[in-house]
Parts: sequence; C-alpha cells; structure tokens
Amino acid sequence: MIPSILPTYSRAPLTFVKGEGSWLMTDDGRRFLDLGAGIAVNALGHAHPALVAALHAQAGQLWHTSNLYHIPAQQKLADLLVEETFADTCFFTNSGTEACELAVKMARKYWHDKGQPERVEIITFDGSFHGRSAAGIAAAGSAKMTTGFGPLLGGFTHLPFGDHAALEAAAGPQTAAILVEPIQGEGGIRPLPDACLKGLRDLCDTHGILLILDEVQCGMGRTGKLFAHEWAGVNPDIMMVAKGIGGGFPLGAVLATETAASGMTAGTHGSTYGGNPLGCAVGAVVVETIADSEFLEGVNRKAGLFRQKLEALIATHPNVFEEVRGSGLMLGLKCKAVNIDVVNAGYDAGLLTVPAADNVVRLLPALNITETEIDTAIDRLDQAATAVAG
Repeated sequence: MIPSILPTYSRAPLTFVKGEGSWLMTDDGRRFLDLGAGIAVNALGHAHPALVAALHAQAGQLWHTSNLYHIPAQQKLADLLVEETFADTCFFTNSGTEACELAVKMARKYWHDKGQPERVEIITFDGSFHGRSAAGIAAAGSAKMTTGFGPLLGGFTHLPFGDHAALEAAAGPQTAAILVEPIQGEGGIRPLPDACLKGLRDLCDTHGILLILDEVQCGMGRTGKLFAHEWAGVNPDIMMVAKGIGGGFPLGAVLATETAASGMTAGTHGSTYGGNPLGCAVGAVVVETIADSEFLEGVNRKAGLFRQKLEALIATHPNVFEEVRGSGLMLGLKCKAVNIDVVNAGYDAGLLTVPAADNVVRLLPALNITETEIDTAIDRLDQAATAVAG
C-alpha cells in the first residue's frame, strides 16, 4: 500500500522536532550539528530570533492578499534587492523551481518582443540542477531526472561542463540565453572559475545573448559575497534566487535588468502565493542581515578556518577523502569511500551532511556557525571517517 506521503524521497531515520542555531534535536532527545542547513536554506540557522520576531509581527497583521493588490512587505524586499544587486526589478516566487520557470519564460519573451521569435535555444551544462519542474528537468537534461517524464520541453542545448570549444560552436543566431550555476550544488560542488564566468559574459555580449545565473544554492552570502558572481566582477541579465533568501520560509525570486525583463508586462506571468507578506517580511530581515559587510567578512573568515581544518582532515584520512572543493561556506568533500557511507556515519556521530553527485559530501552550514561549532564539526567528521575506514 502506498504511504500517505508520496514516497519520492529515501529519508534518513531521523525526526527533528526543534532547532536552535546550528543544532537540531530529535523526538528522542538527540542533538545533531547541522552542516546541511536544509540544503543551504537555513542561512541564519534555526529559530533565529530576528526572523522569528519578523514572522510573528507579520502573522499578527496580515498573511495573504494575493498580487492583485500592493504588498508593502514585498515592496520593501524588492527595494532592498535592487539596492544591493545588479537588478532593476524582481518577481517573487515560492521556490527556486518556480524561479527557473520564469527565467526561461523571460528570456524567450525578450527575444519574441524584439522580433526574433526563433531565438528560443537556452544553453545549459552537464551536471547542472535547476529544479524539478518541466523546464528545470529539461534544462538539466540528465537521465536521472528526465527518464519517464517525456515529452520534454524543447529548446535546450546541453554542453559538457568546461568545454569552451563546444560553447563557442553552440552559440548562434537561435541562442536566447546561457543558463549556468556559478557553483554547481547537486552536481558535486563544482565551481565555475571566475575567468570562465567572465568569458561567458563576454560571449553573451558578443552574440547579444542573455546570461541567466542560477544562484538558488550558491547565493545569499554562501560564498562570502551576497551573490557568487560578484567574485568574478560580472553581472547577469537574469538571476534565479531562493533557498537562503527566506531563511527557512519558502521564498524565491527572479532578479533582472530592465532590458531583460522588458517583455514581462501585465498578464504575462503570475503567482498566487509568491511575494506574500509572511515570506517577504522574513526575507527582508535575511537580506538586511546577510548583505552587511561585517557579516560577510565573518563568513569569509570562518570559511577560511573551516577549509584549513578540512584540508588537515583529508590528510588524516587519505583513504576516505580526496579533496575539498567549493567557495565560502559552500564546500564539498570529494570522497574515495562511498559518500553515502560518510553521510550515514555522520548520523552516528551526531552530524548532518548532504550527499551530491560525483561522490561528494556537501557541507552547507548556517552562515552564522561559530568557530567552536566548526571545531565540533571537524571532530565529528573525523569520527565518521574513522568509522568508514573501519
């Protein structure tokens, strides 16, 4: 008999009932150090007092009106994002998946309105992940996500990750946009080098192509900048945001330049819940907190410390770990042992991590994790590695 919850997840045998900062507590009283943060969602940890206060204050006033009316909390968050980023305008969603849908529509509508409706092709890359919607799985193109779900949405060209010659050959008169993650998350914490991101921007400028960045996982301070592309000194035309922006409350957004968004006029897109007062009230506090320069300096300092200690851990367990990769507090341990074995051994050590492709274990802690908690994380990773090594 099928369970009451559709069985699309292989869930760990853990049930959490309370969270505080970087810690989660189970229904049987055990405490776990959380290096997954809900897959990079709980950017400020669990039950952050400022987020709780913002949610409570808004919940006592107004929950939902729909986008038929002006929403003050939404306007505040939009203004903050425009002030802090390249963007001229924002559309709010409930998730990164929905942000992908709009990003694809926006790029194609842009060219349609410019009198070039044939420009519909969007270039994407192997190992990418852009959500589980029809557009998202078609964009990623992997058999794991697409098998059994055809016919797939057309108009995507999939290229090998890092193949510059293939990219040059693929960019042509029918190319609407290039869609890329500055750091692949599900794909195994694979960063796109700054030089390559600059090269993508140059290629887009040369051919008049729109650059879409998927910063759903790597954005919102995760790399030590508010958004990862800032390290390369380039800007996209369209950007997908979610996960950390809501600090645990379901919230996403598409950010865009005025030019890229020019085709999205009244009636071309919508969302019943997107940009609701509750999500935007929390999101504004998240953005105000993370965009602060001192906060980001703290992320970079702790990231440097964490990486240094991880390098030492790898040296101690050369048969379990191969390398550490990533940026900021978006790190991955490339494993020689089976990554799931490391994740499972972490449970026994009171530690939560997240598996990824390419035999990688993701480390995505809250951005306000303490240095003492980083020491604890290393100790528990050491316990897990020792158990895996036998």
